[in-house]
Amino acid sequence: MIVIREGRREDLPQVLELIKELAAYERAAHEVSNTLTMMEADGFGPNPIYGFFVAEEGSIILGLSLYYFRYSTWKGKRLYLEDIIVTQPHRGKGIGKELFDITMRKALTEKCTGMMWQVLEWNEPAIMFYKKYNARLDSEWINCHLEADQINDILKKI
Repeated sequence: MIVIREGRREDLPQVLELIKELAAYERAAHEVSNTLTMMEADGFGPNPIYGFFVAEEGSIILGLSLYYFRYSTWKGKRLYLEDIIVTQPHRGKGIGKELFDITMRKALTEKCTGMMWQVLEWNEPAIMFYKKYNARLDSEWINCHLEADQINDILKKI
């Protein structure tokens, strides 16, 4: 029997493995620099900045929904779904739907004005999944980011 529940500190080793599995699926395994120490401090320290739900069968975590809150100048408080992951052998069994549904409920419980996330343009199974919810898929915005070492280099030149 699969149980959907809030994540706990002791889940982090399996959660990090799921994150690495997703990175490999997205052809970016080399990009993962997160560690258990960082995840523990950021999720269970004095000022947690993320939360998560897991799908568990026995003591094995099969899926994950990791979220945090952001603030939109136009909309106010929003829940940002960073990743929803279901391990490869368990996809197509409704686990992703259960994780997505509980995350939507969390957005409402926390009085968010909505929920946001990203999906890779080539990830057709995910796109089709989100379309079932009538999600608005926005191709107008371009993602931008700087890594810490880039920021350091830029600031040294200022």
